[in-house]
Amino acid sequence: MGSSDLIKGKIVLDIGCGTGILSIFAAKAGAKHVYGIENASIAKHAANIVKENGFADKITIIKGKVEEVELPVDKVDIIISEWMGYFCLYESMLDTVLFARDKWLKEDGVMFPDRAVMWMAAIEDEEYKNDKIGYWDDVYGVNMSSIKKWAMLEPLVDVCGKNLINTDSCPILDINLKTVTVKELDFASEYTLNVKRNDKVHGYVAWFDVFFSYSNPPIKLSTSPYSKETHWKQTVFYLNDVLTVDKDDVITGSIAVKKSTANPRELDIKLSYHINNKHHKVDGSQYYRLC
Repeated sequence: MGSSDLIKGKIVLDIGCGTGILSIFAAKAGAKHVYGIENASIAKHAANIVKENGFADKITIIKGKVEEVELPVDKVDIIISEWMGYFCLYESMLDTVLFARDKWLKEDGVMFPDRAVMWMAAIEDEEYKNDKIGYWDDVYGVNMSSIKKWAMLEPLVDVCGKNLINTDSCPILDINLKTVTVKELDFASEYTLNVKRNDKVHGYVAWFDVFFSYSNPPIKLSTSPYSKETHWKQTVFYLNDVLTVDKDDVITGSIAVKKSTANPRELDIKLSYHINNKHHKVDGSQYYRLC
């Protein structure tokens, strides 16, 4: 947990507790009591794990939806949750965590994590883009190039080698978990990327960091290509255009992200990009759906 002094003697709420591992960590750190909420059937196993590890008097597992259950207490001191999804927000539990924050967290309460920052950079990835998109030009002798447009709509969740990145990185969203609203999770952000080498740009890569600022010392969990691989990997957006760039060129644009009206678990994303250098002037935009 990073700081047992912060948790000792406190009431802790674990959102989406799963197997109960974070609840147990909190109890071991000296929490007065931990309430773990889990809607899936694994809640039964979590209760058994809690009992088998001798924490039945310190941890209460509650099966049900956060929006529907009631707690035996009016307020909690700390909310913990591993709410992050791919691209940070895809199929994440953040809406649910914010509901719990507004209903149960004390005014001076603490969120773990308490901040998340999303980042974006440009990449050269001709080989993989050709494998993923160019594949449709000749599928065992059959031209299926009409599927290319469809294939480009879906971002790729995969590990992106740091050697592919050819610009600096730019933050596109900074989330303060204590104050952010659900409405603000649909966002639009402008970006500026500075090119670091003569190269081609075939797409963008996005990742996120989360922060535990109240830990002593503070902790950062990064899903960056420059950090140790995590199960969140990174998210790659391939462009229709191939941008030819030189060192010190500047790419600008914007990214807009919102929950899909067809399915709120999915994300609709619009990405625009602009470059004007000695090679060409390109103003482009693309739509994606993370589903």
